[in-house]
Amino acid sequence: MARLEPHVKIIYLLRHAKSSWDAPGLDDHDRPLASRGVKAARVVASHIARQRIGVDLVLCSSATRARQTLEGVLPALAGPLDIRIGPEWYTASAGDLLADLRGRDEQTRSVLVVGHNPALEELAELLAGDGEPQALEQLRRKFPTGAFATLTSGRAWRDLGRGAAYLESLFLPEVSG
Repeated sequence: MARLEPHVKIIYLLRHAKSSWDAPGLDDHDRPLASRGVKAARVVASHIARQRIGVDLVLCSSATRARQTLEGVLPALAGPLDIRIGPEWYTASAGDLLADLRGRDEQTRSVLVVGHNPALEELAELLAGDGEPQALEQLRRKFPTGAFATLTSGRAWRDLGRGAAYLESLFLPEVSG
C-alpha cells in the first residue's frame, strides 16, 4: 500500500471467518470458527503481515467467531493496539458502525472493525465512493466470510458518510475445506 498522508483515515473491515454449524442448538453468538475459518484467519493474517498493516483501534463483536477471527490475525497487526470487544458490534447495523466511526478521536488514524454481515458489507458499500476497480466489482458481488476491506478517507471521522472513502483493496482468503 502507498504511503498515506498523516491526516488520512484508514478503515479496515474484517468479516469473521467461516463459522461452524456442528452444534445446531448452540446460540448464534456462541458459534465458533470452523476449521476452514481458522485457516482463513491465518491467510488474512499473512496478508496483513505482508502489507505491514498497523491499527490504532480494534472494534470487535463479542461473538465467539469474531473474537476467534481477531485472535487469528492479531499476531500480524503492527503497533500498540487498543482493543475493544463488545456486544454492540455483534448487533450493529451499518448505520450504528458509521456512527461509531464518526465518534472517533481525530488522533486515531486507523480502525479495524471485526464483525458481521450485512452490516460490514453495507458499510463498505456506503463509504466506498470510488476505489480500485476489481475491489469495487467484488464488493458489489459479495462480502464473504473472511473478507478484509481497506478503505481510506481524507475526511475527519465526524464527516464520514456516503461516498467519503476510497476502497483501496478487498482481500478474500482462498481456503479449501
